[in-house]
Amino acid sequence: MNGLRSWIARRLILGLLQTAAVVLLVFALTEALPGDAAVAFAGDQPDPERIAAVREAMGLDRPAHERLAEWVTGLLHGDFGTSLTSGRPVSGFLADGFGPTLLLATLTVLLLVPLGVGLGVLAARHEGRLPDRLISSATLGVYAVPEFALGVLLVSVFGLRLGWLPPTAVGYGDGLLAHPAVLVLPVLVLLARPVCSLARLVRAGMIEALAAPYTAQARRYGLPGTRIRYGHALPNALAPATQQLARTIDWLLCGVIVVEALFVIPGLGTVLMNAVADRDIPVVQGLAVVFGLATVVLNLGADLVTHRLAPRSEVAA
Repeated sequence: MNGLRSWIARRLILGLLQTAAVVLLVFALTEALPGDAAVAFAGDQPDPERIAAVREAMGLDRPAHERLAEWVTGLLHGDFGTSLTSGRPVSGFLADGFGPTLLLATLTVLLLVPLGVGLGVLAARHEGRLPDRLISSATLGVYAVPEFALGVLLVSVFGLRLGWLPPTAVGYGDGLLAHPAVLVLPVLVLLARPVCSLARLVRAGMIEALAAPYTAQARRYGLPGTRIRYGHALPNALAPATQQLARTIDWLLCGVIVVEALFVIPGLGTVLMNAVADRDIPVVQGLAVVFGLATVVLNLGADLVTHRLAPRSEVAA
């Protein structure tokens, strides 16, 4: 127990250090972005005095270290700042885009886990035979197709040519859940590559676990094959797959910019694109910090789950 507590404490300290690094890196990178919100806000062909006045009003003329200290203080109190272009709190932008992105991510994960694990286990049980070859070939081929290309193909065939499904979410507003047909194509695009990578990881882990000495020992003791596969081999096969699943969820929560842009879904990716186009630095910073924190938290959770599933694996810090 003491060893587990020490391990958790080290991971938490590492997470805090990573969070601090994310905040500093986000500020430094946004400071280095080309363009100026004052120029964009001042309108077409503004004169230098107008730009200087706008910069002063927005506080952009202050030294970087002062703005960093003020921003970090606000973050510690849950304040992500205020939009330079609209005057709205950044948290309002996050709330607007979080719902659609969370809905897409939740539906994708609910389908991803049973599909990915099921295909991986099926391929491992029939290693080298027809089911294994079919699953391995299909997952390799689908994984090679970029999300944008797959999305365009699905929209062209099922949305425009056949007319079975809506090609975009235009006109549906925030009520995506009330119109399930709108979500079918985006979820299929989001599922395609993660299912392939998860299935291949589970397959490889299952094959390795079934060939390990402890499974051979279990067979010698006369344990049923089902118990060996699902009670001993599968938990060890899921350990590396858990890390992949955490990265997938992080990718989904971070807006899935390409998919949201393709299907015109008003999620976090759309909010980020609009903020970059408007040079709205506080919104970009707020989104980047949320994405970074999601990555840190999900990876910490994945480490804990992996340690629980396979304590012998000693997940690297």
